Amino acid sequence: MGASSQDPNELVLSTMARDGSRRWLRPKLSKGAFLNRRRVVAYLLIAAYTLGPHVQIGGSPAILLDVPARRFTLFGFTFLPTDTLLLALAMMGLLLGFFLLTALLGRVWCGWACPQTVYLEFLFRPLERLLDGTSGRGGEPRRPPAPVRVALKYAVYLLLSVFVANTFLAYFVGAEQLWEWMHRPPFAHPGPFLLVTVITGAMMFNFSRFREQMCILACPYGRLQSVLLDESSLIVGYDKARGEPRGKKRKNLPVVEQPKGDCVDCGLCASTCPTGIDIRNGLQMECVGCMQCVDACNAVMKKLDRAPNLIRYSSARADADSVSGKAPRRRLRIIVYPALIAVFAALFVTVLASKQSFDAVLLRNQGHPFTTDAQGQVRNVVRLKLTNRSDAVSRYTVQVQAPNSTEIDAGGREWLVAAGAVETFPLSVFSPASLFVGSRGKVELVLRVTADNGDVRDVSYSLLGPDTLPPPANRKPK
Repeated sequence: MGASSQDPNELVLSTMARDGSRRWLRPKLSKGAFLNRRRVVAYLLIAAYTLGPHVQIGGSPAILLDVPARRFTLFGFTFLPTDTLLLALAMMGLLLGFFLLTALLGRVWCGWACPQTVYLEFLFRPLERLLDGTSGRGGEPRRPPAPVRVALKYAVYLLLSVFVANTFLAYFVGAEQLWEWMHRPPFAHPGPFLLVTVITGAMMFNFSRFREQMCILACPYGRLQSVLLDESSLIVGYDKARGEPRGKKRKNLPVVEQPKGDCVDCGLCASTCPTGIDIRNGLQMECVGCMQCVDACNAVMKKLDRAPNLIRYSSARADADSVSGKAPRRRLRIIVYPALIAVFAALFVTVLASKQSFDAVLLRNQGHPFTTDAQGQVRNVVRLKLTNRSDAVSRYTVQVQAPNSTEIDAGGREWLVAAGAVETFPLSVFSPASLFVGSRGKVELVLRVTADNGDVRDVSYSLLGPDTLPPPANRKPK
C-alpha cells in the first residue's frame, strides 16, 4: 500500500515528514580527498575569523566596524559615511564576483566557505561525534549516550557559542575594548552584554537544534540557483547512464539478467549527506556542494574495483557534449561578469587613490542668503565642513583662490579637527557689490583648504549678491 497522507516516512523536505515531524539528521562521515581539502579550508577560515579583530595594521585593527562613530577600518583603509561611492563600487564588485563564482563552480561557497557549514561540519558535529561515541564514522550512536555525555555536549556548545559571539562583537568595538568589558561587571555595559547574550543564544539554538534547516529553510541562496546557475555551471551530479539500473550483482544468474549499472544501491551517498538528500534524484535545492557523496561513492567504487566518479563534480552541458562529441560552447556570462568586475575594480582603485587625508565641503548657511552693509560690501555666511580621515589631530588653513577681490573672516585662519572627527566652521565672505553688477548668474568662490600634512583641496561655492537673484515672475517692469 502507498503511504498515507500522515505517514511520517513520507518526506516533504529532507528534514521534515509530511505530518510535520522533524527528521533529525546524523550524517555518516565519508573520508576522502574532498573532505581533507574542505577541512584545511575550514580551519584556516576559523583561524582567520578568530584572529581578525586582534591583527593590527598601521596601529589599527585589520577590521573594525565602528557603527556608532560611522567609521569602518578594513585592512589599513578607513571608510567614512562620505565614501558612499566607494561602498557602492565595492558592493557591486563583490556581488558580480559572487555571480561569477556561482556560474563557474556552482554552490562552492555553501559547501566550502559559508560560516554555517564551516562551524557546523568542522566544529560542532565533530564534537558531537566525539561525545556521542561515533567519532570517525558519524551516523546514529549504537546506544543512546549517557546523560552526562549529553550535558557535557551542550555545555561545550554553550562555551563555543559564547566565544564565537564575543569574537563577533570584537569586530565592532575592538579587541581592547572587549577585553576591558570582560573584566568589568555586566551592569557597567548592559548594551554590549545584552547583545552578546542574544548572539550566544541564537548561535546555541542554531548549532544545537536548527542546524541544516538554516540552509534548507532560511537561506535564500538555494532558491536562487535557477537564476545564478546555467547548464555549464559545475554541480554535484550522478551519472545515470553509467549507474542505472541500480542493484548488486547476484551470483548464478545469466549474464543477460545481470544489472548493467555501477550503482550498487548502498545508500551511502544519501546517509552521508549533511542536508539529507539523495543526489541520485538529480540536482536539488538542498544540495550545498560539500562533496561528501562523491567521497562516499568513490570509496565504494574503489572497493569494487570500478572506475571512480559515478557521482562527480561536473555540469549538465559537459555531460551532454561528451556523449554527443560536440566542442564546448562559449558562455557569455563568464565574459561579461569578469569585464564588469574589472570596470568596477578600476573605478574603486581610482576613487580610493584620489582620496586624501581629509574631506572639505562648503555649505550654505540658514537665514538670509546675503546682506549688504553701508560700504557696499556683500556678505555671504557659509559653513566649511571638514572631515579628518587620518588617525591624528590635524590643523587646517583656508585661503581665497578666486575671485581676487573677495576676503574671508573665519574668526581665525586655522582649525583643529580630532582624528576621525567631522567639524563645521562658520565663514563670512565679503565681496564688493561691483562684483555682482551685470551678473545674472552666481559668482563662483574658490577656497583652498590645506592640511598640516601638505594635503590640499579646492572647494567651490556660488556666492549670491544683489544682481544675482532674478526678479519675481509676477512683477512687471515699470
